[in-house]
Amino acid sequence: QVQLVESGGGLVQAGGSLRLSCAASGRTFSSYAMGWFRQAPGKEREFVAAIRWSGGLTYYADSVKGRFTISRDNAKNTVYLQMNSLKPEDTAVYYCAAGLGFPSNRRNEYAYWGQGTQVTVSS
Repeated sequence: QVQLVESGGGLVQAGGSLRLSCAASGRTFSSYAMGWFRQAPGKEREFVAAIRWSGGLTYYADSVKGRFTISRDNAKNTVYLQMNSLKPEDTAVYYCAAGLGFPSNRRNEYAYWGQGTQVTVSS
């Protein structure tokens, strides 16, 4: 069982940066691939980034590639999403998720989800 709590969201101007954190409970955190997804109002939840349990493999949506960086610290049971050059279209609730498979862009590959943190980018 893994419980996930996101933090770090907020209001930022276009071009700015935010760093999201996702703190996980459970002794097996290092066994899980971790992902970030986001959901804008009226839209489906979409993949943002994922990272392998060891941190050696990362995977990004084309829309954030080169602007966002996912990383993890297994000693702290925490995964991060550094978001730079933010755009208004990045506005959404951001969720972290944990799954036992390889890093994936598919929601059904993740068994555990956090409650989400709001990111709002103003133009």
